[in-house]
Amino acid sequence: MTDPLQWKFREIQRNDNVRVAQIIRYCLEEFGAVGPGFAWSDPEVDAMYETYQGDRAIYFVIETENSEIVGGGGIGPLLGGDETTCELQKMYFDPQARGHGLGEKLLNKLLQHAVDFGYEKCYLETLQHMDAANGLYRKTGFQPVTKPMGNTGHCGCDFWYIKNLVGNE
Repeated sequence: MTDPLQWKFREIQRNDNVRVAQIIRYCLEEFGAVGPGFAWSDPEVDAMYETYQGDRAIYFVIETENSEIVGGGGIGPLLGGDETTCELQKMYFDPQARGHGLGEKLLNKLLQHAVDFGYEKCYLETLQHMDAANGLYRKTGFQPVTKPMGNTGHCGCDFWYIKNLVGNE
């Protein structure tokens, strides 16, 4: 295995679409999040590059020193939300990329872009049994909320978070 400290973050490219979709679907299947109500059914999963070409949206992939894509994540406007709220979207990792601190690095990079884009809050949806993800979100200052926000179509998710990006909160 190559050294995760040598891996790089870069913006998604069109030719990354197939690999990113594979990682997303693998992870969703691993955690039992398959079918309607989960990101599995989102049409953008097969067109991630195209989806993140709009204003105030960005998607990064993690690439090994051998140019293998092993994960990614993005931010974009929260569908059905207000203009001050973005959503952390489609952040998933191949098993070989887990446990090296890459999730926290990627999340912090995305949150900095969210601030640069003028967002004031970041929302995300997950599953309660995704223990490592929930630990990361809490560690980085996300606070649980009692109900979903916006209109993401992910009614299968059962845990939601929000993080204030401005001020001392």
